[in-house]
Amino acid sequence: MSTKKRLSPEESRAAALEAARNLLIEAGPQAVTLKAVAGRIGRTHANLLHHFGSASGLQKELARHLAMRVCESIAVAVRASRAGAGSARDVVDLAFDAFSHEGGGPLASWMLASGNEDALDPIIEAVHKLVNDLAPEEVLPGNELAMHETTFTLVLLALGDALLGEQLAESLSVKRSVSRDKAEEMLIAAFQNTYGEMAG
Repeated sequence: MSTKKRLSPEESRAAALEAARNLLIEAGPQAVTLKAVAGRIGRTHANLLHHFGSASGLQKELARHLAMRVCESIAVAVRASRAGAGSARDVVDLAFDAFSHEGGGPLASWMLASGNEDALDPIIEAVHKLVNDLAPEEVLPGNELAMHETTFTLVLLALGDALLGEQLAESLSVKRSVSRDKAEEMLIAAFQNTYGEMAG
């Protein structure tokens, strides 16, 4: 008699998406197949077809799942900043961690390679919201666009660090933290130039 736990449809989908995320981070997008995910969670290929319809359906749901995870992580820092506990470095670390630890980097590579850039929008919007929520409310005249430019640069730095940071730092004999340090300096300067003061 089988002792395999019977999961609800919601639990089965959640387990499949988490397994797919782990495969993406460990081995890249080519490893995210229905067969591989099914093997990870002890389910059948047919079971996953029932939940996602196809491999592309699974991949689409994975993109949404990763974006939600990243946004939830960033929301933690938004709440901290509203409570007066946030800083420029918090924003930088969260943005970088979202791409390196939460799957944003592999997601970005995958989505760009497949031509589905829209899947990155929730992550970019969440980073931008965090930058804005941390900064003071009053924008100095003529500087309304500056924080958009800052968000653009921060996301590019975080994404580049996730994809190439380790190898590049090693080849240039620099500390891996340099990119985060430079991003923090940029953010502090942006707050000062845009708002006339630095939040956090």
